Amino acid sequence: MNTTGSEPESRSGVASAVVAFFLWGVLPVFWKHLGFLPPVSIIAHRTIWSLVLLVLLMGWRRQLGEVVRGLSSWRGAGWHLLSGSLLASNWLLYVWATLNGRILEGALGYYLNPFLNMLFGAWFFGERQNRRQLLAVGIALAGVACQFPAVKGVPWVALVLAITFALYAVVRKKAPLGALGGLVAETSLMAPLAVGWLAWQAVRGEAWFGHGGADALWIVGTGLATATPLLCFGHATRTISLTTLGILQFIGPTLQFLIGWRLYGEPMNPVRLLSFGLIWTAVGIYAGDAWVKKAEAKRVA
Repeated sequence: MNTTGSEPESRSGVASAVVAFFLWGVLPVFWKHLGFLPPVSIIAHRTIWSLVLLVLLMGWRRQLGEVVRGLSSWRGAGWHLLSGSLLASNWLLYVWATLNGRILEGALGYYLNPFLNMLFGAWFFGERQNRRQLLAVGIALAGVACQFPAVKGVPWVALVLAITFALYAVVRKKAPLGALGGLVAETSLMAPLAVGWLAWQAVRGEAWFGHGGADALWIVGTGLATATPLLCFGHATRTISLTTLGILQFIGPTLQFLIGWRLYGEPMNPVRLLSFGLIWTAVGIYAGDAWVKKAEAKRVA
């Protein structure tokens, strides 16, 4: 990853990261416009149209051979089938939560994700955490505990979203293909299920493209809604540090939080606000620790 390039490259990387996380943050509004479809059909369309767009892009770059080679072995295909299943499960639950008035729980899940990444990094890869990071994890877990009385039960949407996405990161570390090629492989392996589901739904009377031109545009737009932030994110990972990227990632769930609370009027009681307050405190400690590490690395350099 190039993190020492020219100043314009660094600025473009930061801008790309901001665009990626902004788009991910406002996606609940997009999914709400697709509410005329059941969540599984939305994910099926997302899989198919993302695959079409990404195959065209990789074909233009003459990189499709990379995907073929990555899937040519049972090991490679198995890892990408597992990562695709985790990604599709994460997508499906998030869309379901958005359409069922649980955007705030979804935001909590994505706030928790980096802290679970740290824990999984320690469990699966032997990565060591310093005291500030462990403190951030502890405060984040306390924030999750506050959600139990806030939602009058287990905040399972947030927990499953965070766990599936953190496990997805673990599996992608094992899978042979890079970010773009891996997504093509994952959507390729999921596409037969997606087509089969939509065909079954068509037999039951569901129109593939909704009930008019506007519906069709929203459906086809699922490909752009998926690929655009991923491409921006891919550029950012190559041109800015992972520290900066890790801090900027909180733009997404913050926007989701504001959209769920202020735009769609999801309930915000004092206990729930305390929960998010603890999460934001953990985020602040996480961000501060990241900046300290970055400053120390610069001094050593």
